[in-house]
Amino acid sequence: MKFAVLVFPGSNCDVDMYHAIKDELGEEVEYVWHDATDLSEYDAILIPGGFSYGDYLRCGAMASQSNVMQAVKKAAEEGKPILGVCNGFQILTEAGLLPGALLRNKNLKFICRTVPLKVENNQTLFTNQYDEGQIINIPIAHGEGNYFCDEETLKKLKENNQIVFTYAGDNPNGSLENIAGIVNERGNVLGMMPHPERAVDALLGSADGLALFKSIVKQWRESHV
Repeated sequence: MKFAVLVFPGSNCDVDMYHAIKDELGEEVEYVWHDATDLSEYDAILIPGGFSYGDYLRCGAMASQSNVMQAVKKAAEEGKPILGVCNGFQILTEAGLLPGALLRNKNLKFICRTVPLKVENNQTLFTNQYDEGQIINIPIAHGEGNYFCDEETLKKLKENNQIVFTYAGDNPNGSLENIAGIVNERGNVLGMMPHPERAVDALLGSADGLALFKSIVKQWRESHV
């Protein structure tokens, strides 16, 4: 399986993502610069965290207009797995690939620590290696991770089982309904604020994030038998 790790000016978690795929997962992976227009050679697209374009305007707003995002939209339409983490989640909402928006943290401060997450939906291509209700430990590092959407959108998210991860215990950033990660209606685009790529080895404090990437590979291989 071949992964693409997108790189924008200001990305700073691209190396972490690359390491998770190449060294921990053992799959093929390449960096792809933001001006690329064709992602057809890749089986999955990863949008890492960081501060794309310095987080000017709204976080992710400028990156959502990059050339590569048109190719990401095409890949999403084709059903390919698209994962956006932290700033990547913000980019996906700005690009219209996921509903809602990420606001400033409730305490207006940058938060960087490991938090417990609850797996709300283990029937997605990103979570099939977890148990439903499982508590996993994943790091967060963001200043604008407060997920918000209107009542109608929230109702749809619940009805379609699109809320994949929630914060277990304390809500670190004030997110609506403790939401930490959601998928699109089709289930092939996941946005999440916590960093699974920083939790792929016990030496990092947790290896709970590795199962997310293993889930993607399992689903892909089963669909390409």
